[in-house]
Amino acid sequence: MRLIVSGGDPGARTKRIMSSPPASVGVAIIVLLLLVIAWLDYATSTAPVQHLYYVPIVLAAIIFDYWGGLACAMTAIVFYHLANQHLRALNYGESDYLQVSLFLTVGVVTARLARDRRAMQMLAGTDDLTGLHNLRSFEFNLVATVRRAQARGTPVSMLVLDVDRLKIINDAHGHIAGAEAVRKVGHIIGHGLDGSAVACRYGGDEFAILLSESDALASLATAERLRKAVESHAPVLAGRRFPAGTLTISVGIADYLPEVPRDPALVGEELFRAADHALYQAKRDGRNRLRLSASTTTVMPQFHAEAERSGR
Repeated sequence: MRLIVSGGDPGARTKRIMSSPPASVGVAIIVLLLLVIAWLDYATSTAPVQHLYYVPIVLAAIIFDYWGGLACAMTAIVFYHLANQHLRALNYGESDYLQVSLFLTVGVVTARLARDRRAMQMLAGTDDLTGLHNLRSFEFNLVATVRRAQARGTPVSMLVLDVDRLKIINDAHGHIAGAEAVRKVGHIIGHGLDGSAVACRYGGDEFAILLSESDALASLATAERLRKAVESHAPVLAGRRFPAGTLTISVGIADYLPEVPRDPALVGEELFRAADHALYQAKRDGRNRLRLSASTTTVMPQFHAEAERSGR
């Protein structure tokens, strides 16, 4: 299967929407807005100015969720109270009670909408079966990672892998067992990677993993760790426990070390193709093994000698 990397990926828009400023910056902006609005409220005591309290409340709810929205709403109520003389004398009118209620309501409702939006955006970039990234999210991360590697001069590696002999599991035990096998491999991949890695399921039983600042040796170590984790796992498929070794994976590996600036999308496509070609070589050589792309093998001859001795 071919990985298509497009320059106008809508995942980029999702990432920009989901990103939030650092907490300290958000707090500073919100506090500054509250102080300015409270001063204007104190100077004018007019309803149009008092409606401006909604701005920092909405901002706090978006950035900090429920507690942020409620905390800012309570702070706005205090400032609203201190800025108006009749409220300092505890002379509340109907409009004041309504204003206070709206402060709290806006904070809670905005926080709920912000949380639902983040959940929807996360689902839009998540594979339903495994919980890993889906292809759209992976494409965005691939281009961004290659661009960052070019700026820093650091290596990037790609692992492409799939589940060995999945068709045999499907034919012998049903497609539910096959789907659970793919899910289990996806979970093992997700738990076996650190926070800097990006993994996706881009096909039925096909996965791709992006490793930033990872050279060939580090990528081989990661791939071998995942291979052993899958092989040693005794899965439960369709309610039946199977022995260790039932599931295995084959892995193709390619790496990229920036030399001259190039189109990150094209680099990502080439990196995937090289790793995918290495995966097919691992399949031809007997499955349940790792293979490096041809462009990488010249720098790692000792790995191939050890691989042959171990029978992989």
